[in-house]
Amino acid sequence: MTKSLKTLVSGSAGFIGGYVVEELLNRGHEVVGIDNYSKYGKVVKSYDDHPRYHFVEGDVRDTKLMNELLADCDHFIAGAALIGGISYFHTYAYDLLAANERIIASSCDAAINAHANGRLQKVTYLSSSMVFESTTHWPSAEGDERKVPPPLSSYGFQKLAVEYFARAAWDQYRLPYTILRPFNCVGIGESRAVGDVEIESGNVKLAMSHVVPDLVQKVLKGQDPLHILGKGEQVRHYTYGADLARGIVDAVQSEAATNNDFNLSTAESTTVLDLAHMIWAKINGPEVPFRYVSDPAFEFDVAKRVPSVEKARRVLGYEATTSLSEMLDEVIPWIKQAIEDGSI
Repeated sequence: MTKSLKTLVSGSAGFIGGYVVEELLNRGHEVVGIDNYSKYGKVVKSYDDHPRYHFVEGDVRDTKLMNELLADCDHFIAGAALIGGISYFHTYAYDLLAANERIIASSCDAAINAHANGRLQKVTYLSSSMVFESTTHWPSAEGDERKVPPPLSSYGFQKLAVEYFARAAWDQYRLPYTILRPFNCVGIGESRAVGDVEIESGNVKLAMSHVVPDLVQKVLKGQDPLHILGKGEQVRHYTYGADLARGIVDAVQSEAATNNDFNLSTAESTTVLDLAHMIWAKINGPEVPFRYVSDPAFEFDVAKRVPSVEKARRVLGYEATTSLSEMLDEVIPWIKQAIEDGSI
């Protein structure tokens, strides 16, 4: 019988982290998760009692602890970071930059040691589509992040720094890496963050600052006309969490992904206005006229984020196949229940 791989996932209690742990377990991995619960507080996951899952409540900035956890791991998915929606990274511009730099430095320090002295094969780093924040041409292909102007937001700049850490650790210490850039994850399981600041959006107060749950909440609460940020012309690629997790684990396991980088995204472009219209129709029905008003946009509300998905398809055989309509059919009932439970 083939020995299962042991994988450490940092940020395992997070939104994407939850999907990733589940995918790893489904593929037979032994999984160690680490999280300090700073984002959502203590959360319960369906796999908490799985025999191949071990959770450690701890801070990734504790390099001694990370050394201990990585000592007998084959893979490391570096996903821990302070992260939130657009209002979150405007509110905590410095804290995100400072904390995330310490997190990635500690992660790399421990991984360099584990690769030299243990059995760690590779680190898979979760970056972000925000590295393409300042681009002026689309779609954004792998490699463009080093050619276009650097991101203007501290969050986008820090995610680009993650990629430099990955490449520098290879250049100096020969620590193998894979860099992955998720685009606009959509799914269930995301709650109100502990540090989220409520913002007024019409007659509804929001503390999520992610466009899908925010729009769903407003429509469920009967907002009419619907308030959207800006004119709604922002273009995004909404990608299902389970599809992202599948791509992440594909990249972990692929030899061709070593010292390589990939955009992980649906190929489908959607404007915020089209998204809002779709949510409105699913909740209110087609007979209720769609009405909306535009609120002032945030400074770093990027107008267009469109990835090239060709490389992931060609090298990994990866495609994100879940449609936005299918995602909303899962997410809307979940958010409705979460509103009733008071968790968002």
